[in-house]
Amino acid sequence: MNAHLVTLDGKEIEPSQKEVEKLLAASEPFWLDLRTKDEEGPEFALLRDAFHFHPLALEDAAQFGQRAKLDSYDDFAFLVVFGPGRSDHLVEVHCFCAQNFLVTVHRRACPSIDEVRRRMQIASAPVNSVVMVLYRVVDMLVDGYFPVLAALDDQIDDLEDEILQAPTDEQLGRLFDMKRSLIVLRKVVTPERDLFATLVSSADVIPGMTADYERYFRDVYDHLIRVSDLVDSYRDLLSGALDTHLSTVSNRLNVVMKQLTIIATVFLPLSFLTGFFGQNFGWMIGRITSLPAFWFIGVGSQIVVAAALLVMFRRRGWLSSDGTVPAAVPAKRTRPVISHMRWLALHPIKSIAGGSAEPVAAGPAPANPGS
Repeated sequence: MNAHLVTLDGKEIEPSQKEVEKLLAASEPFWLDLRTKDEEGPEFALLRDAFHFHPLALEDAAQFGQRAKLDSYDDFAFLVVFGPGRSDHLVEVHCFCAQNFLVTVHRRACPSIDEVRRRMQIASAPVNSVVMVLYRVVDMLVDGYFPVLAALDDQIDDLEDEILQAPTDEQLGRLFDMKRSLIVLRKVVTPERDLFATLVSSADVIPGMTADYERYFRDVYDHLIRVSDLVDSYRDLLSGALDTHLSTVSNRLNVVMKQLTIIATVFLPLSFLTGFFGQNFGWMIGRITSLPAFWFIGVGSQIVVAAALLVMFRRRGWLSSDGTVPAAVPAKRTRPVISHMRWLALHPIKSIAGGSAEPVAAGPAPANPGS
């Protein structure tokens, strides 16, 4: 059985049914972490025989692929929460929280839970209560979203620069992959945010919850709001990048079509001239017989017509790159612009007398109301 049994003072003991029943009988708080493969494993037998959970709670714990939710029973609460795992997978964690114990069940490896257990073992002081262990688990899971979203932000910036330089089909595939990832993340984060909104408004659904502990979970709720806002922002950025890709491809196609049209237009009068002088009329054959006539009438007229067309195209700007999208080089930044400095990048600050600062106005100064 892949399990870890830890008391609140950080001591890890054997995760057997005998030890669990001994702790339950002594009312000693503990945390049991179970990693299961299927609902027929020994982990669920332990939950059924040692804890005697409600059959509906056991059924929910065995069925993975649920949405984030919170169910309250007589003496415990059942939560389904999510967080980033290894290999870019989301980890679904089922939690049984009671007055004296916390049980977490998951199928995938979860670095966040491993980190919480490691910190409990090296901590100098024991954890206050089981509710605080639950807080540490969900807080570590939720905070795991931020590095993932920060990496996604960097990928979007790099992808936008690549699109401006040379749009490709591979970039289009990456755009759709990132959009699908954000949709999956949004489907998880939104119900999880609603779950904690319910939890902080109805603190009595978690056994042992107090007003002081509720403040910690309110902080988790605030983090989930930020994650939800970031997901929506990055979806808008990806939609803008997709529009940029399609516009750039369309503009480059227009450039190619313009070049082909210019070539065809130049050869159109040349084809007419060669066809006209190639007619087998006796009058024309009898009079255009000398070499100067060949050069001046036959070849010279074609050169003059082609040159006149090119001069006309240049005067109208059709031979220049105006109105097209050549390969662009991203603007050089004097220093890296991190996320919380982007507003200052758009609204630079200038110092004024007295050591204070004010933003530089982007437009003309407003009129004096008194004038």
